Amino acid sequence: MNDSIIIIPKVLPIVPIRNKVLLPGLALRLHIGRKETVQLMQRIYKSADNKESKYIIGCVPVQPPHKSEPKDTNNSSNIPFTLTRNVNRNSTPKKTIEETFNQATQPSDLHEFGCAARIIKLERTVGGGFIVVVEGVVRIRVDRYVLERPYLEAEVTTFPEISVSNDDQELQELVILLKSTGRELLALLQDLKLPTSVLTQLQKFIENASSGTLADLLISTIDSSYEEKLQILDAHDLKSRMSTAIELLTKQIHVLKISQKIHSTVEGKLSRKHREFYLRQQLNAIKEELGEQNDSPNEEDEITDLTKRIQEAGLSVEADKAAQRELKRLKRMHPTQAEYQVVRTYLEWLSEIPWSKSTTDILDIHKARQQLEDDHYGLDSVKKRVLEYLAVLKLKEDLKGPILCLLGPPGVGKTSLGKSIANALGRKFHRISLGGVRDEAEIRGHRRTYIGAMPGLIAQGLRRVGVKNPVFLLVGHLSNHGDPSAALLEVLDPEQNNTFNDHYLNVPLDLSKVLFIATANQVDTIPPPLLDRMELITVPGYTFDEKINIAQRHLLPKQIINHGLSIGDVKISDKLLLKIASGYTREAGVRSLEREIASVCRAKAVEYADAKDKDELYGYCGVISEEGVENILGVTKYDNEVAERTARPGVITGLSWSASGSGGILFIEATQMAGKGNLQLTGKLGDVIKESATIALSWVRSHAFQLGITTSETESTFFFQRDVHIHFPAGAVGKDGPSAGVALTTALVSLFTHRRVPPTTAMTGEITLRGQVLPVGGIKEKVIAAHRAGIKKVILPTRNRKDVEGDVPTNVKNEINFVYANSIFDILQAAFEGEKIWIDSASVVEFESRL
Repeated sequence: MNDSIIIIPKVLPIVPIRNKVLLPGLALRLHIGRKETVQLMQRIYKSADNKESKYIIGCVPVQPPHKSEPKDTNNSSNIPFTLTRNVNRNSTPKKTIEETFNQATQPSDLHEFGCAARIIKLERTVGGGFIVVVEGVVRIRVDRYVLERPYLEAEVTTFPEISVSNDDQELQELVILLKSTGRELLALLQDLKLPTSVLTQLQKFIENASSGTLADLLISTIDSSYEEKLQILDAHDLKSRMSTAIELLTKQIHVLKISQKIHSTVEGKLSRKHREFYLRQQLNAIKEELGEQNDSPNEEDEITDLTKRIQEAGLSVEADKAAQRELKRLKRMHPTQAEYQVVRTYLEWLSEIPWSKSTTDILDIHKARQQLEDDHYGLDSVKKRVLEYLAVLKLKEDLKGPILCLLGPPGVGKTSLGKSIANALGRKFHRISLGGVRDEAEIRGHRRTYIGAMPGLIAQGLRRVGVKNPVFLLVGHLSNHGDPSAALLEVLDPEQNNTFNDHYLNVPLDLSKVLFIATANQVDTIPPPLLDRMELITVPGYTFDEKINIAQRHLLPKQIINHGLSIGDVKISDKLLLKIASGYTREAGVRSLEREIASVCRAKAVEYADAKDKDELYGYCGVISEEGVENILGVTKYDNEVAERTARPGVITGLSWSASGSGGILFIEATQMAGKGNLQLTGKLGDVIKESATIALSWVRSHAFQLGITTSETESTFFFQRDVHIHFPAGAVGKDGPSAGVALTTALVSLFTHRRVPPTTAMTGEITLRGQVLPVGGIKEKVIAAHRAGIKKVILPTRNRKDVEGDVPTNVKNEINFVYANSIFDILQAAFEGEKIWIDSASVVEFESRL
């Protein structure tokens, strides 16, 4: 650099530095974190306009303590031929390298001499500071500080380099001695087997550089202390500087000679490690500054292999541009650098993501239908939707992957359905568990600035399957601790997931060919914006007939093989499977049923093994009897409560829907006693169901005369002379929801009129104060649960007729008598088997018109 073309102002902004000394012609990387200096850099950054080199600052070292600090063997400048440390310019600086003080620095804390430097690179950091690379221009002496806030400024005197006069014999002798010492150091470095190109470059520098610059350079290459470097900085007189440099170089040469002598005389691990460490550190730093590629054949092979893999990966334009940029950086690094592995891992990820690889879809509708039929019994709506997708894909040959959401209770086969869909399409299958995913970064990936950063679950899944058009099954519910749904909004949107941006890869990733299938037990846990992007397909609970067929086709053969038996070694009749399903399980799916079948198979496996050991296989019988089921599984866990109950006034069978997506029956018991007209509710009830009970009692009180409860319209003492207690059994289970109104009303009417409702009659629906019956949800699950419980008659709101006709299985509809009601009077008439308990319809209409 030609210092003569740079004008140094008389007043310079001062940047305090510690642990490092900047010398003219050399470079330093500074981590600016002190508040005052950050303000200076902000001013330069805002006005730089990519022309940082025109800004001159003063880099002044901090005064060393009175007691010399321990020599830092890792100290070195980011300059050519730095031999003492491998510096990574792209990594975050450590506390021990050159940096400004975090605490306030007073002018009295700073050294008298420093170096004027030009800014050649200025970057912001994540924490609000700056990374600045400066290059020394000329020595300066601080004469007077003219400003201390918001940052330091001082009047300085410069000491430009002077040429060596031929008339000064003493100076000429020092120049000769300095170059001779430099050559001796070079010879020692040759013995250390440094790269030839590096040694040649260093030799040219020794022969051609000016005396002052050579002294500065050689001192920066050796292992010198902070105080020794300050001596060189202070030596603005050329004679003094060269004398000091020769003295320090001579001392370093002696150290190297002793080290070589130890290595040649002592054959021990310690000396070998010392020499290897020193060589590696020197070599890494030199090669980084020179931009030389590593001469290691292994590294060359790795980089060549990585380059080949990237070329064969079929990257997109943006990904290829990023890969080539990082490859150039990698070739300039040494494998021992911290960021070498970071860049290499990033490139490996880019090369292993399936940018262009895909499987060929099997567009055979008949074959896909047969595949789904073989894997699953029932589930017609799901199969129909998959076949529709295949048909459109076959006709159009290009269809953005739809987002299907299989909604249903646990154990109904949602996950296995995803696998069957993948098999039907001929695609690869991958399951992504969302349980425990706490934040967006686990979906979208972590930025590479963080330690241990990795791509998100989507990119990891693509790498694992190796194709860009797999079937991804999203299993589990989102965590309540973060907001991963924000990332899923982009993943599951067909209109924008073709440019999905993973934070780690930081290049667009095409997900439009991926078929996403989500599973959920209930809709309430899905955020509304996410739900809007998905197509819901309800997977209902199974009837007993469906469970028996599933058990015979899939569960029993699977468990027989899993327990080391052969098909035919265990035989269970449909009757016993029905007994197991109804007496030992109570679920919408078949997971518990499979566990009970596994218990039976284990017991038969013991019998088979015992008979084989005794060589009595002829006596083994694989047919399971009813007594055998009870001996293996014990007494039945669940009894038919409906069958055991007798009709009593005030007792009604209702239908419920659980949060897991399965249905059930719910008994409501009402009783009365002498009191003051209070209403008491028990059974761990929620606010909604409590309000339904209050509405039911109000309606019954307002229609007491029409229902025959009181003898006249004006009688007002009946309800104020007695308390009413309504209880929902299974008090440990929470109950809530707007579907028990008609059952509560019927229970109160039954209680006050002493009429009985058959226990095989169940009902669901909500009422208003005017007696209108409102529709409710979960009809299919409730009806299936009623069928499992042995209910013969189900009373439903009229507006729920479409749910029965469209969703309920045919065999269930054939075995249950459905009654549809518009008003509570229709409900009462159906519940009491057609018995009319009110005066007449005309008086009811007249009474209601007066309300």
